[in-house]
Formats: sequence, structure tokens, C-alpha cells
Amino acid sequence: QVQLVESGGGLVQAGGSLRLSCAASGSTFSTYAMGWFRQAPGKNREFVATISWSGASALYADSVKGRFTIDRDNAKNTVDLQMNSLKPEDTALYYCAASRRGGTGIPLYEYWGQGTQVTVSS
Repeated sequence: QVQLVESGGGLVQAGGSLRLSCAASGSTFSTYAMGWFRQAPGKNREFVATISWSGASALYADSVKGRFTIDRDNAKNTVDLQMNSLKPEDTALYYCAASRRGGTGIPLYEYWGQGTQVTVSS
């Protein structure tokens, strides 16, 4: 079992920045690929970013590429999402998730956090 807890969400003006953090329990954190997903009201959950177990590689959705950065600290059992140049369309509930297999698809992730709300105003 892996417990994931997100933090860092809030309300920010368009063009601003937020840094989300996800804290994982257990000593096996470093064996999982980690991902960030988001879900806006009335929309499906969508992939945002993922990072490999070693942190050597990362993938981003086209909608956030160049603005968001995912990173992890295996010593602290955390994975962060730095969000810059935020847009109103980034408004969503953001989830972190852990996957033994890795990838961008929701079914690949076995463990999920409770989500943290990000709201971007015009």
C-alpha cells in the first residue's frame, strides 16, 4: 500500500505560478513512476506529466509543455509539479499517482492521492 497526499493548491491570477507537492508513504517510493493528472468539472481526468523512477526521463501533455515541470526527490519521498504561466484553463483538481509500470494512461496507476484544487482567475 502507498499513501499519497497532495498539497500546494490554491487560487492564483493568470500568469502566476504554483508549486504542487505530493508526499508518499513507504520506503518503496523510488520503485514507482509518478504522475500528475487533473480533472476539471464536467471533463474527464487527463494526463499532465509523469517522471520515471530514477527521475531521468519525463513526459508532458502538450497543453502544459514548456510551462510545467515535474521533479522528484526519492530521499524525501516527494514528487513536485512546478506550474508557471498559469492559464484559466489550468483550473482543475490535481492528483498525483504512482505506477509500477509507468506510462501516461490512467489505468496504469495503482495509487492515487485525494487531489488538490488549483484555481486560476482571469
